[in-house]
Amino acid sequence: MTRKKKEAQLSALMEQIREHFNGVILVAEQGKPLLYEAVGFAELSQGQEPARTLTTESMFELASVSKPITALGIIRLHQAGLLELDDTVSRWLPELPYPGITIRHLLTHTSGLPDYIALFSEKWNPAQIAVNADVLNMLAAHRPAPLFAPQDSWMYSNTGYIMLAILIERISGQSYADFLSEQIFQPLGMARTRIYNRRLDPDAVPSNYAWGYVYRLEHGGYVLPDAVPAMNYVHYLDGLQGDGMVNSTAMDLLRLDRALYDDKFIQPQLREAMFTPVTLHNGETFDYGFGWLIEQHPQLGRAVSHSGGWPGYATFLKRYIERDLTIILLQNGERDYNYTQQLLRSVEQALADEPMEVPQAAAPRTLFPLTAEDYEPFLGEYLFQDEQGQSLSAEVFIEHSQLCMRLGNGMTFVLLPISPTRFYEQQIATELEFGEIEASKSSRLIWYEHDSDSVAQRVR
Repeated sequence: MTRKKKEAQLSALMEQIREHFNGVILVAEQGKPLLYEAVGFAELSQGQEPARTLTTESMFELASVSKPITALGIIRLHQAGLLELDDTVSRWLPELPYPGITIRHLLTHTSGLPDYIALFSEKWNPAQIAVNADVLNMLAAHRPAPLFAPQDSWMYSNTGYIMLAILIERISGQSYADFLSEQIFQPLGMARTRIYNRRLDPDAVPSNYAWGYVYRLEHGGYVLPDAVPAMNYVHYLDGLQGDGMVNSTAMDLLRLDRALYDDKFIQPQLREAMFTPVTLHNGETFDYGFGWLIEQHPQLGRAVSHSGGWPGYATFLKRYIERDLTIILLQNGERDYNYTQQLLRSVEQALADEPMEVPQAAAPRTLFPLTAEDYEPFLGEYLFQDEQGQSLSAEVFIEHSQLCMRLGNGMTFVLLPISPTRFYEQQIATELEFGEIEASKSSRLIWYEHDSDSVAQRVR
């Protein structure tokens, strides 16, 4: 397919999604944009100030798209001869109470470190903003059990990437922000990229900044996550770096993409290691390298990617390294996760010269009037269990007259009624339904996720 045909198809796609999309999208072939557009608001109106629109140079918080950048910082230290990937973390972090973990384990999510978010939701003073040292100190003080022995299994670990940021600082003698600026951002001309914790440093808002908004039915539209009590963690976890908090633009991420093809910037054998699936002790592999998910696309070949999600932001970077194609998606007003996934598939279809399915936005949801008394049959504890025998508890309770669900990993969701027994969860845009109500108690909870359904049984 010719370049002009790809440009035309992508342009046609943008025209059809414009009213449902808020963000910046950049699609490139061999580093040259096929599509590069900004749509929607960067900041909603404040008092007398009018709303500010996004531009292609708007800066977004990347959320977990920060992880490939943190991993690249470690690789730069390795290229400088300052560490080996199989060095034990305890060499630099003797206070970390989990022996046998290597830098490679942290990079590949095979360390088994417990989830710091769950620990902080239980033990941290939410009036204080935590920084990276607090994560290390909390692990040392409370010593939550590891999830598994190093390299026995794979589980996505924000904790591991916080530890990598701390390692960067201890090994380099610089702050995480200064090291990445010196080693990555400045050499690659990423002038609009920085580490930025906006609640920790509220007076330093970068120019042309895209404020992240969440869509909330109960608020009648978009609001800052700071206005949603169930999202108070965006405040007290704001000082953390490594698993998130890189802020950048679409074009700066394209500059990073180009550098990852450059043998002078990253040695070929290290690049290959970055994009090689990790092998567990039992011989199984998992399609994750050093900060990158790995896949084989049927038409577009080998691809590496990472997505990011944090209240107010949905981000995505995907590189089809055999075809030299790049998709960069930065959103600061996502309403529907499933719609974003459809959009990405549509872009891939256009690039692969396949029939393109236009994303379909979900029908608007409206709240059903229920009272706290109506919630009584649903209250209690449920247990989800997957086919591998992994279980996850879910406590359903009332807080501030709203029905809430707290998972065993510490995540808490507000459940908004859309029928007498069915509820909408806005953070990940899924629905849940309580079933088999007998003697004024439900015995089942069904979670309708995007690709599958999960059923939990009442245990208490």
